Amino acid sequence: MAESAKEPMQEPTFRLDGRVAIVTGASIGIGRAIAEVFALAGAHVVLAARNRERLEAVKAAIAAAGGSAEHLQIDVTRLDHLKALGARARELASERDADLVLVNNAGFGFTKPALEVTEQDFDLITRTHLKGTFFCCQEVGRTMLERGYGKIINLGSAWGESTDAKKAPYCMAKAGIAHLSRALSTEWAPLGVRINTLAPTGTLTEFTAEVMSRMPERMAGITARIPLGRFAVPSDHLGAALFLASPASDFVTGHTLYVDGGLVGSG
Repeated sequence: MAESAKEPMQEPTFRLDGRVAIVTGASIGIGRAIAEVFALAGAHVVLAARNRERLEAVKAAIAAAGGSAEHLQIDVTRLDHLKALGARARELASERDADLVLVNNAGFGFTKPALEVTEQDFDLITRTHLKGTFFCCQEVGRTMLERGYGKIINLGSAWGESTDAKKAPYCMAKAGIAHLSRALSTEWAPLGVRINTLAPTGTLTEFTAEVMSRMPERMAGITARIPLGRFAVPSDHLGAALFLASPASDFVTGHTLYVDGGLVGSG
């Protein structure tokens, strides 16, 4: 019997030293938490979102913790903004001789019966989640492909696999993001770019906490479906994000990693 290939034992690294990490939706919630932990892990972080004041606050918090960051005010539904983001990613990769990490986190959701969803509602969901994610991958991915290496983390949702009442467009969009990750990973893996989906369950952020305070019965219903018995908080997603961004996951691509307290697995 042929002896299996052996490699020297070494500890996997979850550090991001020397990398440039672009995080969309970085001004609040999960995006902000990911940006801050990536900076702590050694990356230079590009904070991308629409609200300049919040971006400046995140940048200041990262600097106070000894990290490195800059911000770029963008709207992911606008291709001219995404081209500017791609251009900045190219500049930083060249100036720093740095590998790139991209986190497509920008997004939003709403709760509305399907019969009440308007064309405007539908278009905004698809432009933000699907169009924004795809073209951000395209613009930043150009430099990754040229360099022969890169990591893309697309934010999906447990609702992209499971379902939730009155969230049909959101469930559809998040399922599309997961399938986009798989499709792009098939195309780009031979060229060195790894693409995965990080799929949270309901997470308490500044935005969702305010919404849920007005609908406590809805929050209780969702919590009852989560085997671990609680909503997530942004810090629950940081280990998974760091793993997918780091060299520790270099043989992982096309995967959806559910950080959902067991919701999807429980049916």
